[in-house]
Amino acid sequence: VLLGYAIPGFVLGVALLVIFGGQLQWFPLRGLTSSNWDELSWGARVVDYLWHIAMPVTAMVLGSFAVTTMLTKNAFLEEIRKQYVVTARAKGLDERQVLWGHVFRNALIPIITGFPAAFIGAFFTGSLLIETLFSLDGLGLLSYESVIRRDYPVVLGTLFFFTLIGLVTKLISDLSYVWVDPRVKFD
Repeated sequence: VLLGYAIPGFVLGVALLVIFGGQLQWFPLRGLTSSNWDELSWGARVVDYLWHIAMPVTAMVLGSFAVTTMLTKNAFLEEIRKQYVVTARAKGLDERQVLWGHVFRNALIPIITGFPAAFIGAFFTGSLLIETLFSLDGLGLLSYESVIRRDYPVVLGTLFFFTLIGLVTKLISDLSYVWVDPRVKFD
């Protein structure tokens, strides 16, 4: 399941590396900084870091959007076929009111409910693949290597950090759920 969230980002990362890093040579192929990092001024260091991180961030974000877009499309198609949409159209509402007022709110409920799992899945698995692909030293690679080396304090530290991110994401999801569907009350 987790690989389903990471594969689009990985494929996009490979495409970005081949096109923008290899053929066009607009971006560096690996690492977070250039070899002359110590000689750069503060502003040049920021630009250099952003230049190196542009492709990995683009691959992770657009890969996650691909999964979220597919989930949203499926939720919309399921909601459009329901009886209340036919009733809203029969009452004379225009298509914009039907889609935004009725279908959109109800289609967002499963998306918001599944968002934390999609986000965390893309973050965990996607970060490991993207970090490996772009030769970056990040939390995904650190947690994987610490499991392989049986470095339990680091495993627990990364697990704690990822769990904290998951809890904050779940809290945001629950608050968004109440905002989308006011009938839901957490008493």
